[in-house]
Amino acid sequence: MRNVQPIDVAVLGIELLPALAFGLAGERVQRVIANWPRMVRVLAPGLLVIPYGVLAAWYHMLRWEWCAVYSALPVLMAWLMGKAAKADPEQRGNWRDALILLSLGLAVDLRWFDVAWPAGMRGLGNLLLVDAGLYAFLGIRCLNGAGFDFHFRWSDWKTGLRELAFFAPVVVVLGLALGFIHPHANFSGYSPTLRMLLPLGREMISWVGIFVFVAVPEELFFRAWVQNFLEKRVGRGAALVLASVLFGLSHFNKRNPAGAVFNWRYFLLATIAGIFYGRAWREQRRVPASGITHTCVDWIWYLWF
Repeated sequence: MRNVQPIDVAVLGIELLPALAFGLAGERVQRVIANWPRMVRVLAPGLLVIPYGVLAAWYHMLRWEWCAVYSALPVLMAWLMGKAAKADPEQRGNWRDALILLSLGLAVDLRWFDVAWPAGMRGLGNLLLVDAGLYAFLGIRCLNGAGFDFHFRWSDWKTGLRELAFFAPVVVVLGLALGFIHPHANFSGYSPTLRMLLPLGREMISWVGIFVFVAVPEELFFRAWVQNFLEKRVGRGAALVLASVLFGLSHFNKRNPAGAVFNWRYFLLATIAGIFYGRAWREQRRVPASGITHTCVDWIWYLWF
């Protein structure tokens, strides 16, 4: 693993700004965007090319094709969401929403854009797509009930940890039975005493990293967007199941055994996990709640399995 450079941290900070703005002052940001001239509202997300351009230029891998993609894609998304807001004011979801969600989902899952980024920096590419999605769905579409609000509440922790308690026995028993998980303790390099006490500093940093780069983007996509739209079409129960199946399918090509194309064990466990994450989100429609469940599951897996 290469050392983190100051430019990496700077670009990360730039990319976190839109997410922080929507997560901490979403309604205010929506009002500001709504007051812009229509052309400015549509063209503004083209500025999201800047983080890619800065990082790629620093590492001498700047390509005009990728500059075009990262300039045009957010603008196209904003334009489509402007049309969707007029065509579907009830926010039941239409083909424009589906097209954007399908495109973003496949781009991340199949790693279409990874080659544009320096080795080990895939997370920054995904975070850029999160910013584009936030601007389109929350800034332009003004999607209701997404729950992308990071003023943490006690109820977020209560709900998130409750669903973790419900899910943990299921995933441990089923994961061991399927041979998908294997118990171990990931505390190598520490003295026996420190292993007993648990190196909290490093592990808490790991928890935060999982929350920011894995749990929140996935919960935003599958719960705040996909499950949210589906609820208005097919109801709460069916939406929970469908969103969970789609979440499971997004893991079909992860950790595949040698020669396997479809990792059915991961699909099954991820689908079941999606049920509990979706339950956490829909209780009060809060991404932080499902993000806590999701993060804790991945963190425990990292530490012990």
